[in-house]
Amino acid sequence: QVQLVESGGGLVQPGGSLRLACAASGSIFTIYAMGWYRQAPGKQRELVATITRSNSTNYADSVKGRFTISRVNAKNTVNLQMNSLKPEDTAVYYCQADITTIEAYYRRMEYWGKGTPVTVSS
Repeated sequence: QVQLVESGGGLVQPGGSLRLACAASGSIFTIYAMGWYRQAPGKQRELVATITRSNSTNYADSVKGRFTISRVNAKNTVNLQMNSLKPEDTAVYYCQADITTIEAYYRRMEYWGKGTPVTVSS
């Protein structure tokens, strides 16, 4: 059993900052790529940023230069530093990770957290 738990969401004014955190726990063998996605009301879920085990990163054009993704492999965590937030960043943010478990170390599976809401409003 693997769980991803996000934290750090909340209400922030335009131009402000938030730091999201996600911790993976359970019978983890290896965590490969990790990422953050978001879903705004009435819209499809979209990629925000991803990071590989070797720290190669990829960002959506809409957040480049404002958001920074990072991870600590030893702690099974991934973070998202969000600066210069805009009202259009309002969404539920989800953590995602590609993981092999101790029980099935040969099978890479995708896991998702339950999401943390971010509201950018004055």
